[in-house]
Amino acid sequence: MITSAQNTQVKNIIKLNQKAKARREQKLFVAEGRKMFLEAPENLIDRIYVAESMLEDEEIMQKVHRFSWEAVENSVFRQMCDTQTPQGILTVLRQPSYQMEDLLKEKNPLIMVLEDLQDPGNAGTIIRTGEGAGVSGVFLTKTCVDITNPKVIRATMGSVYRIPFLYVEDVVSLKQQLQDRGIRFFAAHLQGKNSYDREDYRGGTAFLIGNEGKGLTEQAAEAADCLIRIPMCGQVESLNAAMAAGILMYEASRQRRN
Repeated sequence: MITSAQNTQVKNIIKLNQKAKARREQKLFVAEGRKMFLEAPENLIDRIYVAESMLEDEEIMQKVHRFSWEAVENSVFRQMCDTQTPQGILTVLRQPSYQMEDLLKEKNPLIMVLEDLQDPGNAGTIIRTGEGAGVSGVFLTKTCVDITNPKVIRATMGSVYRIPFLYVEDVVSLKQQLQDRGIRFFAAHLQGKNSYDREDYRGGTAFLIGNEGKGLTEQAAEAADCLIRIPMCGQVESLNAAMAAGILMYEASRQRRN
């Protein structure tokens, strides 16, 4: 059992939680909690850390014993975690690797393109909502938040294991790569001509979602095939990025079911 916060494994977990560079170099990320462990793909699990208080949990331990794992004293385990109230189990996973074709293998893919999105909660919520809405995958520009950030991982509630994602240079270069695939790019924009529910998303569709404070860059908006708007009442100018993304994804999902 690990009983000291000076243990090299403990120090490395803290580094993985705090440093994107460490996660990149080691090609690992950390997922906290019972749900994230039970849903974790077995081929990605690298190592598991179990708090002393969790060792009697039969459901957890039955799966834990199939992998490399360590028991950790409760007080030390709390220091390893990124959350205020740890659930007693922490999973270290190998980062999945996706290619362009993994996101575009469906005949008429529905994809999200995130440009310079910074809030971990927004990114994670979009991935989680995307799974619910039947999204094929998520592209992120290189200036976006790190998808393996612990807060992003928690916000996905396990969807990060199932939704393919890929970082790209920028929206314009992605549009150039996809221009022969029949995928239309839609950008929610204040200058949108039509309300979002007036367009057809049954073919290959990409929704562009921009930075929380600045929105889409001018270059990204110009790369879109169509600017759409989400009607607003009162004095509200725009919605939270994840909320706007959810509205668009579920409209596309509705159309594709009818």
